[in-house]
Amino acid sequence: MSISAISQNIDHSDWTNFLKKHVSKEGAVNYISIKANDVELNNYLNQFIKISPKDSWSNNEILAYWINAYNAFTVKLIIDNYPLKSIKDIKNPWDQEFIPINGKYISLNYIEHEILRNMNEPRIHFAIVCASTSCPKLQNEAFVSEKLDQQLTATTKEFLNDASKNNIEKDKLELSKIFKWFSKDFKQNSSLIDFLNSYSEITIQSDAKTKYMDYSWELND
Repeated sequence: MSISAISQNIDHSDWTNFLKKHVSKEGAVNYISIKANDVELNNYLNQFIKISPKDSWSNNEILAYWINAYNAFTVKLIIDNYPLKSIKDIKNPWDQEFIPINGKYISLNYIEHEILRNMNEPRIHFAIVCASTSCPKLQNEAFVSEKLDQQLTATTKEFLNDASKNNIEKDKLELSKIFKWFSKDFKQNSSLIDFLNSYSEITIQSDAKTKYMDYSWELND
C-alpha cells in the first residue's frame, strides 16, 4: 500500500453517518451489520491513509482527528476478527501496527499513549473506546473541532455519572479503573477529587474513601 500525506483536512461526517447507522444511543455497536457491509467504514478509514495532522491545524482539529482515528480503527480491528466475545480474544490488540498514517503503520497504543495522552487533555479517556462494556460508550457522532470542548465535557459527565461505571457519594467513591490506570493524567492541575468535582452531579469531599470497580472487557455489542 502506498501511503502519502496531502494538505487537506479530514471529513468526519462520514464517521458520523456510519455511527448513526450502527451504534445505538446507549453505545451498543452492531458489529454484525458492520461486518456484512464495511464499505462506509473503509471509505472513512481510507482518508487517514491520505491525510495526517499538519502544523497549521488547531489543537482541537488534531485532537478530533486522533480520537476518531482511535475509535474507527478499533471498530475495524473488531470486525476483522469477528465473531468474538472480547477485544482481549485478539492477540496483542493494542500493539498491532495496522493503522496507516503519515507514511507508517502505528498501533492503538501509540495513538493513545504517544499522541493523545501527551496533549494534556485528560477528557480523552472518556472519548476513546476500547470496544468493551466498562469503557465509555461509543458516541454515535464524530468528534469535531468546532464543538470538541462541549463534546468532551458531555462524554466526561456522562461516564462519571453513569452508575454502571462509577458510584459516587460525597464521602465514598467506587470508580472505574480508568481513574486508577491513568491517575497521573487526572492530577495534572490538581487532585483527582478536584477533577471529579468539575463533572460530578454530587460534590465530593476531599477525604472521600475510594475504591475501584471490576472492569469488564466483554464486547460492547
